[in-house]
Amino acid sequence: PRYGEPLFVISVAARLLEMHPQTLRKYEREGLIAPSRTAGNLRLYSDRDIERLRQVKYLVDERGLNLAGVQLALELTRRLRELRARIGGDGAAPLHQELDGVLAMLGFVDEREAARRGLADEFD
Repeated sequence: PRYGEPLFVISVAARLLEMHPQTLRKYEREGLIAPSRTAGNLRLYSDRDIERLRQVKYLVDERGLNLAGVQLALELTRRLRELRARIGGDGAAPLHQELDGVLAMLGFVDEREAARRGLADEFD
C-alpha cells in the first residue's frame, strides 16, 4: 500500500462489501486478492483491493461465474486496461468506448466512473 492509502481490516472490508470474512479469506487462498499484512499478520485491504473484490462479487453474483471464470475475467480486465492505455490519439475514441463496454461487462469500474460515483481515484 502507498502512504496515506486507506486500509481496512477484514471485518470492515467484509462489511463494506456485504460479504462474509470467510469469503474474503477464500478469495485470498484462490489468488484473487492479496491484501497486505501487518507485522502481527492481520490482513489490510486497500481501496484498490475493495474495488477488485467488488468486481469479483459482481462476476460471481451477477454473471454467475465460478472462481476459474473470475480468474480469467480478472486477467482479461488487466489486459484490456493495458490495451486501452496504449491506444492514443483523437481517432481512438470509438475504440476506447468499445473497450470500456467490454470492461463494464467484466464488472470493471474505470477511474472516470469511480470518480463520478465518489469511489477511489487510483486503480493502477
